[in-house]
Amino acid sequence: QSPSTKPPAEPPPAPLPAEFSAEALKAYSAGLKEARALLASKQYDAAIAKLDALNRERPREPQARFLRSVAETESGKTDAAVATLQSLAADFPELPEVHNNLAVIYASRGSLELAKSELELAIAASPDYAPAVENLGDIYTRLAARQYERAIALEKGKGAAPAKLKLVRDALAAH
Repeated sequence: QSPSTKPPAEPPPAPLPAEFSAEALKAYSAGLKEARALLASKQYDAAIAKLDALNRERPREPQARFLRSVAETESGKTDAAVATLQSLAADFPELPEVHNNLAVIYASRGSLELAKSELELAIAASPDYAPAVENLGDIYTRLAARQYERAIALEKGKGAAPAKLKLVRDALAAH
C-alpha cells in the first residue's frame, strides 16, 4: 500500500457554548438594561437579584458584577460593594472603573492611602481614564490638608501651614 497524500478531513469546529449564542448575548444585554432601569428607579434589591441571575448565566462577564457593586453602594451596603469590587479587581485588574469605584469608597471612609493605591492601579491600567486622574488629584489634595493640619499642630499654628491649609480647603470646597 502507498501512503495517503490526502490530508485527513478537518474535524468540524466545536460548537460554542450556549452562553455565546446570539440569543444569549441579546438576553444578557436586555437583562443589563433591565437592571440599569431598576437601579435608576432605586429598586436596589430587585436590581441585585436580576444581576445575580445574570452572573449565574454568564459568570465570566464583568458588567453584571460591576453593576451589582453600584447597587450595593447606592443602597448603603458598602462592605458588600467593596467585596464585589475586590473580587472584580482580582479577576479583571485591567478595568480602571473597578479600581476607581473602590477608591471612591475607601476615600469616603477616610482611607486615603488605600484610595490612592487603587487610583494608581486604575491609571496604570488606563492612563487616559480621566475620572481616576481627577480623583487622584482630589486624594492628593486631601492628603496635603492632613499634612498641613499636622504641621499646624506641631508648630502650634506658626509658620506657613495655616495659609497653605486655607488654600487647600478652598480648593476642596470648590468641588
